Amino acid sequence: MIRIAQPIIEDEEIKAVNEVLKSGILAQGSKTAQLEEDFARYCGTKYAVAVNSGTAAIHTALYAAGVREGDEVITVPFSFIATINPILMVGAKPVLVDINPSTFCMDAAKLEQAITSKTKAIIPVHLYGQTADQDEIIKIAKRHNLKVIEDSCQAIGAEYKGKKAGSLGDMGCFSLYATKNIMCGEGGMITTDNEEYAILARRFRQHGMSAPYMYEELGYNYRITDLQSCIAIEQLKKVDKFTKSRQDNARALTDGLSGIEGLVLPEIASDRNHVFHQYTIRVTESFSLSRDGFIEELHNREIGAGAYYPRALHSYPHISKLGYKLGDFPEAEKAASEVVSLPVHPNVSFDDTQMIISTIKEIANAK
Repeated sequence: MIRIAQPIIEDEEIKAVNEVLKSGILAQGSKTAQLEEDFARYCGTKYAVAVNSGTAAIHTALYAAGVREGDEVITVPFSFIATINPILMVGAKPVLVDINPSTFCMDAAKLEQAITSKTKAIIPVHLYGQTADQDEIIKIAKRHNLKVIEDSCQAIGAEYKGKKAGSLGDMGCFSLYATKNIMCGEGGMITTDNEEYAILARRFRQHGMSAPYMYEELGYNYRITDLQSCIAIEQLKKVDKFTKSRQDNARALTDGLSGIEGLVLPEIASDRNHVFHQYTIRVTESFSLSRDGFIEELHNREIGAGAYYPRALHSYPHISKLGYKLGDFPEAEKAASEVVSLPVHPNVSFDDTQMIISTIKEIANAK
């Protein structure tokens, strides 16, 4: 089976974990501090704050940005649910803007019309490993005095005009979940150039504590452990190598799949460096099988594939009750009905890509 995702755990990660275990210091400690320094340096920001998930990173960033009950936060209806849930967790309302069908990211041309007097922040999602149209988003945000929190959970190493994801807004949020481009099983990170945001984020991740047993307000237990951090430190050393493998695999897939009727291949927008967390195609009505039938046939032939994501977020009950309905965001809904992600991770070999290509061509030609 060619798996859709596969964590890479090598001798360096195992050695690092053993060293932490032998040290007896397992909770948030020196390894976490080192990871924060390394991560900030990689992203080109002054600060990085480690937490225990990408969800916690977005929740913490919203808190640091001052988003509170009754505020509105603009984001997209096509993403993982963890983009929207933290907005609800701080008591704010998610206001949705449709996506650009070519990049799957926020359509900046539709952003300004969603802004109201209650809007406090914008969360563009760098979906599948490609950044959103940050220049236009930031220009609009500055015009309305709004904070920009990048959902970079799928985009470590992605670039926009030479700047890395996580350095393109007021804060960036990353996931270190097991399937991400680098991982530590579970983990997250917030990047920023703003010292106050970094201080607030560190306070929020530890029960609102500003000094030992001094609690300023409600906070959470969002600490990461040194066991996780030491894995992420080793993974970060390899991120550029992993990215090159993903990009090489994506290039091979695009070369081999070009011209197949009914398939729309990924598009890399100008001035972007796509890191291909997912290699996502569209299966349109002119293909020989339905999207779900195509995924099933690939699985039958031992090729992992998945629909990320099969429903637009505004179709879920706890979002739709805010006043959204099907038809509100046609591009997101269409994408949800067509997208298929194919294996592209570094453990996919060149021979694997050729197997994927030949299998899809066979499926396409079967009548």
